[in-house]
Amino acid sequence: MSFWFTVIRQVGRNLRQTWMSQIMTLLTVSLSVLIFTLFYLIYMNMLNVSDQLSDDLRLIVYLEEEPVPEMKEQLRNKILAFDDVESIKFVSSEDAFTQFSEQLGNDRDVLEDMPRDFLPASIEVTPLKTLRSLNQIQLFSGYLAKLPGTMKVQYGKDWIERFFHFTRLLSIVVLLSGSLLILTTVFMVAYTIRLTIMGRQDELELLKLVGATNNYIRTPFLLEGFLQGALGSTVGLASLYLLFQWITIRFTGQGFLNLIDFAFFPPATVIAIIGISILLCAVGSHTSMRRYLRI
Repeated sequence: MSFWFTVIRQVGRNLRQTWMSQIMTLLTVSLSVLIFTLFYLIYMNMLNVSDQLSDDLRLIVYLEEEPVPEMKEQLRNKILAFDDVESIKFVSSEDAFTQFSEQLGNDRDVLEDMPRDFLPASIEVTPLKTLRSLNQIQLFSGYLAKLPGTMKVQYGKDWIERFFHFTRLLSIVVLLSGSLLILTTVFMVAYTIRLTIMGRQDELELLKLVGATNNYIRTPFLLEGFLQGALGSTVGLASLYLLFQWITIRFTGQGFLNLIDFAFFPPATVIAIIGISILLCAVGSHTSMRRYLRI
């Protein structure tokens, strides 16, 4: 008990002596965590959006004419020859007219003078979850476009490609911000511990001469790095949560954002981020001790 009491007292003394650098380190760690978690949160929600959109992803094959039952079976077999799919639905011209009329709602009167077969027949193909990467969708679309009697294939190509490219770019930003978090955290904590060690070098050597153990001398510095990691990551995550809540409340209402269920990090992810921050700060503290603490 007396050991930890003395260690905590030494930590408090170190914090008072280098309070300016301690605050700068805390702010740097907090800002680094905030930047990384912000982009990671956006990336995580974009993946959720991708999953939500992929549930409705369908490739629509427009046909030149209504297929007879034998032709339907041939087309079905050719589609399954590429890969298994979740569903294949043949939509006749009349079914397409009915669906279009329902979509128009109160404006369906504009279709009164139109023939019920003016819309082309089509095939709605829903791919499996495992066949929904951008490259696979493009290959599948090209394959469907070569089916007999096909006019064109539609699946929201431009929008989906932009979304996939944006998600890929966001993943690179997450990696870069994660690297920034590692570098700044380790460097700033190591620099702060170095200042503390240099300011107390004579005192530390004297403690060693009077019989103080290495653990007694090193533990306060490790605990200091632990506190920087815990407090910095907590402040960064708290700031992100407040920003998340502000955006959620500010933009709640009618519009695109209201159609998507955005979510904050689950508790396990929050604990993991705090744990990684503590580990990085401890590594920075240990690195500085090994280099500048001559014991």
